Amino acid sequence: MGATYVDVTIRNPADLQQSWTGTFLVDTGAYDSLVPRARLEAIGLKPKGRREYTLADGTGISLEITTADLEFEGEVVGGTIVYGEDAAEPLLGVTALESGGFEVDPRNQELKRLPAILLK
Repeated sequence: MGATYVDVTIRNPADLQQSWTGTFLVDTGAYDSLVPRARLEAIGLKPKGRREYTLADGTGISLEITTADLEFEGEVVGGTIVYGEDAAEPLLGVTALESGGFEVDPRNQELKRLPAILLK
């Protein structure tokens, strides 16, 4: 099974003209999305708090977070974004993925639109 990538635009909800577009690894094991700090700062986003996360190796870490609009595959969702290191690979987490109405098709390494978004 390979990796799935998608182009995502991050927009500052306070000023929609400020945005950044990058290629994100779709990470169904990550709850929130992650963007390099420099990219978030460049579009005027500021940290809104911290959250405790568990890394793949089981290590706990406290990271700054913010919120922004994420646009991908023709959908716009609001989401929590983690401030990553400047060299970090951008990640699209499962909450943004599902909020947009998508799942990963592992065979074709593409996003697949769900027939409907659950509201229960």
